[in-house]
Amino acid sequence: MGTFYPPGTPPADFLSAYARHFDTVEVDSTYYRIPSESMVRNWLARTPTGFTFAAKFPQVITHEKVLQDCRQEISEFLRVMSLLEDRLGPLLLQFPYFNKKAFSGPDEFLARLSPFLDELPADFRYALEVRNKYWVNARLLDLLRKRRVALALIDHPWMTPISQLVRKLNVVTADFAYVRWLGDRKGIEEKTQHWDRIIIDREDDMLIWIPIIRQLLKRGIQVMGYFNNHYAGFGPGSIELFRKVWERTKEA
Repeated sequence: MGTFYPPGTPPADFLSAYARHFDTVEVDSTYYRIPSESMVRNWLARTPTGFTFAAKFPQVITHEKVLQDCRQEISEFLRVMSLLEDRLGPLLLQFPYFNKKAFSGPDEFLARLSPFLDELPADFRYALEVRNKYWVNARLLDLLRKRRVALALIDHPWMTPISQLVRKLNVVTADFAYVRWLGDRKGIEEKTQHWDRIIIDREDDMLIWIPIIRQLLKRGIQVMGYFNNHYAGFGPGSIELFRKVWERTKEA
């Protein structure tokens, strides 16, 4: 953390320091547990107007109960997250790779997903990520589009590369796009356990992503994107490189 936060910065000030450089963050801790009211109010107090929090649904909903018998958890999660007021952005339903024991195929998953989405309150924004590449099909996209849920576009070794995906399908399912540059967790952890510097050159990948994002922006679609440390070794460094490549490739 010392390569991004100034030396001596206490952990309590990390969020404030982060918010001076970036205008959004994806909260990972909500995946492990529903945050307390005091924690969420602290997030609100330490960020400026215009800052946006995206956050993952708790794993008890997406991984343990897999959308069944979890109304209480959903209600509590949404209630607490609503304390962020105008700083609350999309809430991400991040699903794991489902094997045949979990679902026989995409149709069985969609049969469970559809009524679940119907019951979600409409006054929140949602994104959804699947890790089964053959499940990203017209039926899933139509379902998400009807509910205005954004398909999370992810850079991940299990999934179809974005250039191929956008040639085959209209991946826009909401008035915003949600992008996650995840990378190969297992592969990069074999090379490093210290997330303080770029160790993989991702510039060529960014040159593929950037024209796609520009096209989304031209269509009036808000794009929210997040870099994982596992993408190249250091999330803030990936953001810096992305900005440089973006500026360098601007249309005249």
